[in-house]
Amino acid sequence: MSGNDDKRVRLTGALFTLLLFLVFVLSALFLVLMGGKVYENINNRTEMTYREDVALSYIANKVRQGDEAGSVSLKEESGTKVLEIKQDIEGSVYVTSIYYQDGKLWELFSDEGSGLLLGEGNEILSCSPVSMEMNNGLLHIRTQGNEGGSLWLSLRSKGVQDE
Repeated sequence: MSGNDDKRVRLTGALFTLLLFLVFVLSALFLVLMGGKVYENINNRTEMTYREDVALSYIANKVRQGDEAGSVSLKEESGTKVLEIKQDIEGSVYVTSIYYQDGKLWELFSDEGSGLLLGEGNEILSCSPVSMEMNNGLLHIRTQGNEGGSLWLSLRSKGVQDE
């Protein structure tokens, strides 16, 4: 019987070792999967915040570049708020129109009176909704995503308020 007991002890030891190894492998696999999901969530949140920050920075830089007397105005075309920045380039007036439409920030640069429509602009980036308001020389830009940002710009030119 001692030979039989010895085989059982070895078999039990081998099974215990195998079971312990299996628990270790499953734990490692679970941690890798959990870590991957955490990384994905952090990456998605960072990307959305980045897009909102880029949208605010882009608009702010465009406004700062064109902030001259009476050159910055906020209008509404076809139910869409449009930020217009006018520039005089070699005797011709050009207009940069920045607006949010269909989940994207758009820009349209054209000669004043060209007849181009908002849909003919260039897509800048996909982002959460952007709203703009102007009051007494202050331009308020907001993104409305999960981490929605806000920016106030005091226009040196005091802007043009078109109703």
